[in-house]
Amino acid sequence: MVKKIGFLLGIALLVAGSTACADEALEAAIALIPDGGDVAIHYDDAGRAALEAAIGALEAAAGVTAAFDAMSEDAYTALGVPVELKGLASKLSQAYYTLGDVFLHNADGARTAFEKGRLWGLKSLRMNPAFAQIETSPSKFIDAVKQETDVAALYWTYGNWARKDEFDILGAVFRNDPPKLLALIERALALQPSYVNYGAYRSLAAYYGSLPAMFGQDLPRALSYICPVLIDEPQYCAACVACPIDPHANEYLENRLIFAQYYLMKKSEWQEAALVLRVILAEPVGDLHPLYNAFDQVLAQELLTEVEKHL
Repeated sequence: MVKKIGFLLGIALLVAGSTACADEALEAAIALIPDGGDVAIHYDDAGRAALEAAIGALEAAAGVTAAFDAMSEDAYTALGVPVELKGLASKLSQAYYTLGDVFLHNADGARTAFEKGRLWGLKSLRMNPAFAQIETSPSKFIDAVKQETDVAALYWTYGNWARKDEFDILGAVFRNDPPKLLALIERALALQPSYVNYGAYRSLAAYYGSLPAMFGQDLPRALSYICPVLIDEPQYCAACVACPIDPHANEYLENRLIFAQYYLMKKSEWQEAALVLRVILAEPVGDLHPLYNAFDQVLAQELLTEVEKHL
């Protein structure tokens, strides 16, 4: 009997220990993905490992098991995540976006990461009863978006969905994705313009700059969205009365990267694009934005290599 009690006590202690470890992992994951900011990691192998560990902890807390079909929208719909954990779904959407965008850049698996991020974003949106009540059919999606107030769910659903569509632009057009994407990011901008260092401005500039000409590319509109987060570009942003909206905008290197990639390069202004990209490469990464500033310098070098072919 004593042996049996000791055995049961050992099992109880193991379970308690496992629960405590899971709680600690979840707390660390939540802290790693702060509300309104980039994932708090560096652009290195340790950063990737921390991000993947956070994804595991967040999914475990959301009830994901080995049997979960992570590529099935129906599986996410059926997943019984308590409404008080809605924020975890948005954090998972951001985490998968970061994994696909940064650590799977030009690598296999990026498309899968963006699809998982899109589905977690949609899960978060649909956990809002008001959203779910309106979105009774695909044609009602935009109506549901227009009343949504969760900027994180809107922004990261957009980010993942837009990046996934880059792999099949024609398919995205035929699925009528662009109006849905535009509704998501315009709503995010209306709710919180400063979210993720003014991310909606960058997203809209990239949206209008990256569209094929036959499907609505609008470079003046792209410029109108990126000018508010540019410093010292009077040649291009003179018409923008309230620009810049933040005197520290240049500290986030992606603002200038988007300007070079989705406006200057699209207009074949190669000398100007080269100048902007070289300035980005000369900047210190700094301590404020260690992940994306370091990654944006990698992207700037890739773009500069392309630009220099035209000089």
